[in-house]
Amino acid sequence: MNRKSIFSWLVMILSSLVLLFIIAPLAGMFFHTGGTQFLETVRDKEVQQSVWLTLWVSFAATFIFSFGAIPFAWSLARKKLPAKNLIQGIIDLPIVLPHTAAGIALLGFISRDGILGKAASLAGLNLVNHPAGIALAMAFVSLPFLINAARDGFEAVPERLEKAALNLGASHMKVFFTISLPLAWRSITTGFVMMFARGMSEFGAVVIIAYHPMTAPVLIYERFSSYGLNYARPASVFFILIALLFLIGLRLLSLKRKKKNINIDAQTD
Repeated sequence: MNRKSIFSWLVMILSSLVLLFIIAPLAGMFFHTGGTQFLETVRDKEVQQSVWLTLWVSFAATFIFSFGAIPFAWSLARKKLPAKNLIQGIIDLPIVLPHTAAGIALLGFISRDGILGKAASLAGLNLVNHPAGIALAMAFVSLPFLINAARDGFEAVPERLEKAALNLGASHMKVFFTISLPLAWRSITTGFVMMFARGMSEFGAVVIIAYHPMTAPVLIYERFSSYGLNYARPASVFFILIALLFLIGLRLLSLKRKKKNINIDAQTD
């Protein structure tokens, strides 16, 4: 056996161990969940409401914040901003912060004594223990995934195409929407999915902002702490299955869009 074969086998074995480490806990959870328990959990109104709340709030947070995050990512990719490395570090900060600390920081901002909280109170809205506050907590910890993915996508777009369009008289806005955005769309979609997934799985920051209404991660923790593993496991399995369905659906939509763009480009050529 030559050195190349030994290295290939070593890589395969190590990769298999890593994959097994990811799959084994999830598979064990599924295998140890009884069918009767699972069906009871699926029919549980509290579980259904928590899963639905988690999904729609995470999607809404991702969708709303994308209107600012995508142009911001384009400016990071194209503009020579002052203290650009510092800005990038600030963007990545929520990823490395302990999420309970992120929740406490955000609570001070959106509570009735905070800047945003006072403004919301004037409109008769209390962001604490409210879906809007949950959305802010989800966005705070997950926004870097969308910004970084979109920035990488815009950086991969050849600048010569944008400059050629500008030289032909196109406005900056038209260049952005007809060249930059379509060519970076795949990376943006990946970032959108990652932000959505990270948001709906968030526990630490969300539980500081709103214990009620309960998102699915908070509900799972509440059932585990109150009743134990056997009671929390079916809810975990149900949430994982629903989350997988949504993620697969978003991926399929992005693939369809990619194929459509390829067909349009082929017809144009």
